[in-house]
Amino acid sequence: MVRLSKRVFVVVALTLSAVAVLLGSYQVSQVFATDPVDDLQNQINELEKLKQLSVDATKPLEKELETLESRIDSARKGIASAKQQATALAKDIDERELDLAARYELLSKRIADQYKRSRTFSPIMTLLSTDNAAQLTQDLAYRDSIKAHDNRLIQGIGSEIGKLETDKAKLESDQVRLAALEKQLDTQAAFFKTEITKARSYQQELSGKIAALSAQQQAIINARSGTTTTSVGDVPLADDFNASIGFKSQAPGNSFAVFSFGAYTHRKGMSQYGAKKQAENGKNYKDIIQWYYGKGVRKDDGMSGSINVQGHGEMSMQKYLYGIAEMPSSWHPEALKAQAIAARSYANRASKPICTTEACQVFNKGKSDNPPEAWKKAVDDTEKEIIDGDVSAQYSSTAGGYLTTSGWDTTDRNGDGNWSSKAWESMAGSPWFYKSWYRSGYSSSGANCGRNHPWLSQEEFADIINAWIVRKNPGGADVNRIQPVTINDCNIGGGGGNPYSMSELRDKANGSGGAVTSISSVSVSHSSSGVTTNVKLQTNRGEINIPGSEFKESFNLRAPGYLRIPQSGFSFFNIEHKQ
Repeated sequence: MVRLSKRVFVVVALTLSAVAVLLGSYQVSQVFATDPVDDLQNQINELEKLKQLSVDATKPLEKELETLESRIDSARKGIASAKQQATALAKDIDERELDLAARYELLSKRIADQYKRSRTFSPIMTLLSTDNAAQLTQDLAYRDSIKAHDNRLIQGIGSEIGKLETDKAKLESDQVRLAALEKQLDTQAAFFKTEITKARSYQQELSGKIAALSAQQQAIINARSGTTTTSVGDVPLADDFNASIGFKSQAPGNSFAVFSFGAYTHRKGMSQYGAKKQAENGKNYKDIIQWYYGKGVRKDDGMSGSINVQGHGEMSMQKYLYGIAEMPSSWHPEALKAQAIAARSYANRASKPICTTEACQVFNKGKSDNPPEAWKKAVDDTEKEIIDGDVSAQYSSTAGGYLTTSGWDTTDRNGDGNWSSKAWESMAGSPWFYKSWYRSGYSSSGANCGRNHPWLSQEEFADIINAWIVRKNPGGADVNRIQPVTINDCNIGGGGGNPYSMSELRDKANGSGGAVTSISSVSVSHSSSGVTTNVKLQTNRGEINIPGSEFKESFNLRAPGYLRIPQSGFSFFNIEHKQ
């Protein structure tokens, strides 16, 4: 049995007392500074002190819990071993009961036989029927032997029955004690975990207050500078959990990861995930078309009823649209209708024959021949309806919150503040809205070049900054050797190379103004047009500012493995720092 030391309960009491003091004293004084930024900083400093006090008070309890969990684990192993022994004993009892039953049945038959013989046995008749004294002696000895054997059998059965009863009683007692021990262990572990969870929740509350004040502070700074710092609120997880923001809690300490808003996209026309969420929020297909294309919907009775499809020849427009495999048929009917109108408008204005790949619209012949009922209905219900006016009817799965044809795809058309939580794609749960790309291709199970997550160590991230430094001022360095250090292990771009090692590139950066060897913080700013404009880093060289497009180029040239910012023609990304 695990017994808790008095020291454990003392630690618990002290920790809870400390937390109570923190909560009771959580009245942040309002320092009326002449500058609101200084005022906010003073409040942040007070909260940081309170948070550190809570952390310091919780650490002893966490350490004690680690020791307790080790002891509980050892006890659980002992319980498991005892359970195995009890199981073996129960099996042995079952087998012995079966054996005892067989022996008892044999004994019953023997006793019955003895009884019959005793009723018919006559010493006079035995004497008269025996030819000689030797035979008589042998017969009487045989009868005595059988009787002695039966007596031993009876004694053995009686002894075995007694032992079985004893073993059964022990087994039942052990099972009750083991169940009680397990319950006690669970109760002890749950108690400590609950106390630590409470303390951590208090710390999180303080962190939330600090973050809110920091955001206010940064908003003032941004207003003065004319830029907006890219921050992330509530965003959906990526299709690969390790590539999502959710993995940050498991990432190595003091590491960095680059997250893209959207992936390979032209950022034009309609966002399919955005349309999905707008439909779920009550908008009809005409509202969705108006939102993304700035135009209404009209019925074109003069539209041709057929279309020439590359590789398939002429077919009816309806049958062609049945085969557009762009939006899941399980989505909201109004989103499907908006998709049908966008696809019909695009096909009506595209050059013929229309291609069947992503270069035009993805066409699936099998789906055309046997379309899902919901998608077929959306196509039929909007027959001959197209987007009014001469607009591009392009669309994409996920644009990353901003479309060049309609602006910010958020509930308030605003990219300031916590815009990512208000983005339609984010609320729809698009797995590509905010993702760090470290695998080859699009698949969440693609090759990863030996990396199981996208987080870069201090040395790896500093190496990318050094690549930017050398590219800006080569100073005799061969910029063609700025390639991933893993390029000969993982085929990127069609072949190997002769990359600088990290130490070699560091030496080259020292000759180009000074290498970066440590980074303490990083922040990213974006413009009103959804483009990352600047990456600001605090380093051993002081503050360094890198234009967003230049950071993307250096990152995509030097990042190890398949790490990349998968955007073409624009750069809209954020950098996360795990302290």
